[in-house]
Amino acid sequence: MKNAQYTPTDNPMLTGTLGRCPQCQQGHIFKGYLQLAERCEVCGLDYSFADPADGPAFFAMTIAAVPALAFGVWFQMAFELPLWVHVFTTVPLTILSCMALLRPLKGWLVCSQYFHKAEEGSIDHAWHSEAAAKKADQA
Repeated sequence: MKNAQYTPTDNPMLTGTLGRCPQCQQGHIFKGYLQLAERCEVCGLDYSFADPADGPAFFAMTIAAVPALAFGVWFQMAFELPLWVHVFTTVPLTILSCMALLRPLKGWLVCSQYFHKAEEGSIDHAWHSEAAAKKADQA
């Protein structure tokens, strides 16, 4: 349901991290903290095209792991505390860091899918048949 009165995003990173609709930049992508809405409440864009899968979790864990590990190592070396102290310091820091990153990353990936018109991959059987025929002709 594309409408000419709306301006689609030209910056999916900004639009996504703000949690805005990629088509109108006014509505919201999320209906909860991480749950995608079914459609935009402003322009009616159906979000069924969006499937960020595990991408946001992977990026959040990758981004949060290095600083959390650095903190944990520094904390251990500086104060020589028992390891159980990390259960109350380093582990919550890691979890909260990941949770803080999940929503903006998921929004960015959803907006990027819209912006780049991403869709499920498929095998082009005609192309493969032609390539096999050309290879057979060359042999």
